[in-house]
Amino acid sequence: MPKSKRNRPVTLSKTKKKPGLERKGKVVAEIKDAVEKYSSAYVFTFDNMRNQKLKDLREQLKSSSRIFLAGKKVMQIALGRSPADEAKTGLHKLSKFLQGDSGLLFTNLPRDDVERLFRDFEEHDFARTGSTATETVELKEGPLEQFTHEMEPFLRKQGLPVRLNRGVVELVADHLVCEEGKPLSPEAAQTLRLLGIQMATFRLYLVCRWSCDDFEVYKEGLAHLGADDDSS
Repeated sequence: MPKSKRNRPVTLSKTKKKPGLERKGKVVAEIKDAVEKYSSAYVFTFDNMRNQKLKDLREQLKSSSRIFLAGKKVMQIALGRSPADEAKTGLHKLSKFLQGDSGLLFTNLPRDDVERLFRDFEEHDFARTGSTATETVELKEGPLEQFTHEMEPFLRKQGLPVRLNRGVVELVADHLVCEEGKPLSPEAAQTLRLLGIQMATFRLYLVCRWSCDDFEVYKEGLAHLGADDDSS
């Protein structure tokens, strides 16, 4: 009779830690290290995150700063959520603003330089499915000379009423790609990309700033985050 798997002994000394817990512990340790290494810390929020653009920004700032985008509870634990467990005096005030789409910036840059960097940061890209259209795009009946004849089947799959006329892709009727203020369908997002129309802008907004002797909240970033201003 085969042995029951339920009664199989487990050697506890060989039990491995869960990878997720190890990663979280590493992030907590790195944030605590950043608290000691850098003179100020900011919570920031963003619109239309683009990972590659953020990677480029990290590279640009690596000599003076460190950016963290991790689980909110993990970052809060590292900072402290009350005066009793904060890593440094006043640091727990950052924790309550870590909500929604937010991250941490630790830096030795002067405040004016950080504010200028965030104010000027703007990267345009193609909008994704579900994003809100920033303008109405309508294609008029007639030839679409920017597309080769090989594109005609693919354009039809995107819902465009097209045909080939002597090897030229032709729109047989006006076609509304998207309407301002409404979410983009997968077909609309793909069509805008084909047309070269970028509707997404990756922006960063400062929400609040901490240093050993100061704490302030940025109203514009707070509005984007949707948090209440209570820094007590």
